[in-house]
Amino acid sequence: MKSLFEALQQTIQRQQSCMLVTVIAGSGSTPRGAGAKMAVFPDGTTTGTIGGGALEYKSQQMAMEALQTQKTYTMEFKLHPNQVADLGMVCGGDVEVYFQYLDCAASETGILLQEILQALNKNADSWLITKIAGDGHWAAQTQLADRRLLSQMGFPAPLTNKTAIVDYEGGKYYAEPLQTAGRVYIFGGGHISKSLVPVLHPLGFRCVVVDDKPEFSDTARFPLAEETIQVPFTDFSDAVQIQASDYVIIMTRGHANDYDVLVQALRTDACYIGMIGSRSKLKTTREKLYADGFTDDDFNRVHAPIGLAIKAVTPEEIAISIAGELILVRAELS
Repeated sequence: MKSLFEALQQTIQRQQSCMLVTVIAGSGSTPRGAGAKMAVFPDGTTTGTIGGGALEYKSQQMAMEALQTQKTYTMEFKLHPNQVADLGMVCGGDVEVYFQYLDCAASETGILLQEILQALNKNADSWLITKIAGDGHWAAQTQLADRRLLSQMGFPAPLTNKTAIVDYEGGKYYAEPLQTAGRVYIFGGGHISKSLVPVLHPLGFRCVVVDDKPEFSDTARFPLAEETIQVPFTDFSDAVQIQASDYVIIMTRGHANDYDVLVQALRTDACYIGMIGSRSKLKTTREKLYADGFTDDDFNRVHAPIGLAIKAVTPEEIAISIAGELILVRAELS
């Protein structure tokens, strides 16, 4: 999402208008759901995807035509044969696509893009609300929103990881999450962490790697991490403030360090705590937690062994299993 808006901003700064193509509704089987985006630029190149195949190819062609005529409009596509707007696809679903013109001559365009990029760097929930209309340009139809405005306009709650369309004061409005609060704190900068951060980053998870050794908390080792922090595992409370919307992943170099981090994590309201380890390690961990005054309810907060059960073995495979579990937890929370 961030890279797409950065590309749009760079194009607008070069005084070139462009198009934003968004799937705003869908039913049945479709390549991508509502919220999928693709930016189309004057030279015909694109960033992002709305599902590939015939749908994306046709939408790219239509966006190039709309760019020339400076048009904003919606189009419904049937993803099965012998229908209106037939694309020859066999998915069997329908999608509604919104083609929006980004006017480089309108000062609001650059201002809104800057506001969006600033919002993407904050640890706070934010949404984009767009009026669905057959004229006008993107910035005149779109605004940043918080929960208060969503509620005022009648959008359903929670809307953390979903999209919605409502009627409000005689118009139709589409809302989608721009930024979801919450970071993934990864304790331990070893092999799995090095594989995990590049997997989580394009999924919208903002990663912070925490380790007590400089070589394992080096920003060069984790170029896609939002931050790296060097701090003792025995007490990280001053350097790391874990919030209720945050995820904690524990995989340090040793069992003792894992336990130190786990005890501190259980004293937070983190929405997810996952710890790597064998079942025998978990049995020992449970016994130590009981001895330290923790309860079954505390231990049951811990996802362990961490990740989905896909028989992962290598660091790369384990990273995929952990990412899958975080996707599941995020979806259930919303």
